[in-house]
Amino acid sequence: MIGRIILLLVVIGIVGLVIGYLIFGRIGGEYIKVKQVLQPSRNLLEDIAESITGVQKARRNIWISGAVGAGVGIIVGVASKRR
Repeated sequence: MIGRIILLLVVIGIVGLVIGYLIFGRIGGEYIKVKQVLQPSRNLLEDIAESITGVQKARRNIWISGAVGAGVGIIVGVASKRR
C-alpha cells in the first residue's frame, strides 16, 4: 500500500508540474526552457536577469503546482487505501 501511495505521489506530482508549466511557463509569448525551470540561477547577474524577466516567478509557480499535485497524490493514495 505504501508503494501505491508513493507511486500516486510521483505520478500526480509530475502531472502537476506539467500543468504548471503549461499555465505559468509562458513568458513574452514563448515558453521558457525546461532547463530554466529545473536549474536554479548560477550567479547573481543571472538571478537579477531572471527576476526582471519573470522567470523566477514562473519557476516558483511551476514548482508550487508540482507540490500541490504531489499533495493530491498523497490524499488520493491514502483515500484509496481506506476503501
